[in-house]
Amino acid sequence: MIELALQSFEPKMPQPTSTAIMVIGGAEDKVHGRNILHSFFERSGGEDARIAILPCASREPAVIGERYHTIFTEMGAKAIEVLNIYDRAQCDDVALQEYVANCTGVFMTGGDQLRLCGLLSDTPIMEIVRSRVQAGAVTLAGTSAGAAVMGHHMIAGGGSGESPNHSLVDMTYGLGLIPEVIVDQHFHNRNRMARLMSAIAAHPDRLGIGIDEDTCALFEGDDILQVLGKGTVTIIDPGEMTYTNQTEIGATDPLCMCNLRVHLLSHGSCYDLRKRITIAPGHK
Repeated sequence: MIELALQSFEPKMPQPTSTAIMVIGGAEDKVHGRNILHSFFERSGGEDARIAILPCASREPAVIGERYHTIFTEMGAKAIEVLNIYDRAQCDDVALQEYVANCTGVFMTGGDQLRLCGLLSDTPIMEIVRSRVQAGAVTLAGTSAGAAVMGHHMIAGGGSGESPNHSLVDMTYGLGLIPEVIVDQHFHNRNRMARLMSAIAAHPDRLGIGIDEDTCALFEGDDILQVLGKGTVTIIDPGEMTYTNQTEIGATDPLCMCNLRVHLLSHGSCYDLRKRITIAPGHK
């Protein structure tokens, strides 16, 4: 059942203070400072925010949706709806489309990224979200599975604790909200460096983004990625890679990748996506 009760719209909709795409590595602080979630709340308009929560990656969407509903209510948001989509046909619902078209913040929860893409990819709901994100008209956040779906290519699963190899990562298509990146989450917490390197070896035209728990890679309209939170964001840049054996080896053979650039960024650090250079805290 769709948890949606459209409220009357004011003649003039409040606008976000500063829109962005917030890619969260999972397990963000939901109890104490809630710094990352509070940043999403403020960028969505603060007390004037109209927030859409998409919990459909979870197998318990009602539970996880209600948890975030409570958090944003406690912060002061007056308009929050949990869009509990459990069937693709629901994305044709005009009421849901209207709310997504007029909200100021969209939050995609964790769970299973394959489930999330299966329900939302190539639907009217996601097309509305994508067009509004591209226009800078809404703040979008995704945590864990909601982060994994951001790129055109998506890590669907895989292993850890091995040398980088083809069999270590399962790839499919994501939602294409930030098409130039491949995102991995719970990154150092679950030892996923080799997994992301294996994904980048197969797609060397993309940029690898590995995000730790309680950490956010914040993408703004000026092509700058900013790091928020307690952990790190790892950037894997294959742009100057001189050699890889990825087309010459079997599924379990170790990969060779020469001249791969790796950056490790913490809170306050930035990365210029266009120039592919890092910007340390306190520097322009």
